[in-house]
Amino acid sequence: MAPQQRIAVTLPAGPRVQDSIDRAQWAEANGIPDAWFGDSGAPDSLTTAGILAAHTKSIRIGVAVTPVYTRTPAVLAATANTLGQVLPGRFVMGLGSSSQTMMDGWHGVPLDKPVTRVKETAIMVKSMLAGEKSNFDLNTLRSRGYRQAPADPPVPVYLAALRSKMIETAAEVGDGVIFNLWPKGALPKMMEHVKIGAERAGKKFEDVEVVNRAMVLVTDDKVGARDLFRAAFAPYYATPVYNNFLAWAGYQDVANVITEGWAQKDRAKTTGAISDELVDEIAIIGSAEECQDRIRECAAGGIHTHIIAPMAASAEDMQRTFDAFTPDKLSL
Repeated sequence: MAPQQRIAVTLPAGPRVQDSIDRAQWAEANGIPDAWFGDSGAPDSLTTAGILAAHTKSIRIGVAVTPVYTRTPAVLAATANTLGQVLPGRFVMGLGSSSQTMMDGWHGVPLDKPVTRVKETAIMVKSMLAGEKSNFDLNTLRSRGYRQAPADPPVPVYLAALRSKMIETAAEVGDGVIFNLWPKGALPKMMEHVKIGAERAGKKFEDVEVVNRAMVLVTDDKVGARDLFRAAFAPYYATPVYNNFLAWAGYQDVANVITEGWAQKDRAKTTGAISDELVDEIAIIGSAEECQDRIRECAAGGIHTHIIAPMAASAEDMQRTFDAFTPDKLSL
């Protein structure tokens, strides 16, 4: 069955756990069906997801995504099992490779063989969640003799992906695919690789849920919003993972300039490489109606779950952005 269209708020909502509780409760009270965490530091996403179980009743909680390098498959499976119990039928475990900045820099863990590591982690976690005794001696991981009670109900495992091999792996091995920070012209190409991966596993690609974290800001100040985007995300596109993705998406020249500017510690050159036109290809900025139309465009292109992630702005603009996507304002 094809996944339904869903709007999500982004989490964490701030440095305090209470910030995320408040946002999730607001979303649930206003008919928004999902809340999805990023996983980059404090407050910890998986811990906070468990806390939300005591403060919400129906909203689906996802993690987009937990890096596969920071926890072993057995720890990930045990955590997902626990969250599946306290959030029965409404927790999604998202796994991904993350980036060099977070892995090499923050954690001191090499981002080595990311496609293989993500695939092998997903295979092992899904097996462990099914209650199977581990017996793995893979390329990047091994485990013997670990067994836990099967998750009941099952916990779906979604995989984050940017380029062809990882997208195909996500659709083949995962239960869903998670996208982030793509220029809109690249979406058909990305969806084609979802189809390839799904069909490799004998799935109907229309049945594979595609989740996207959309950088959105409902605002009257498009110029200022574009500058917010450049300041926040030019450093992302300077990392090899996202720089290579930008080139793959058709922006090789831009990727080259960003790399040069970053190496030269020239912030103006790095951020200036992202033109207004490219910002508008990636981010969703404008009036409520303009932003809603772009989300509808994403839905028509194959996205099922739209995580509304307001760019760093005033509290008023952030709330204005979320308000534009309640069910009474937007029908998908």
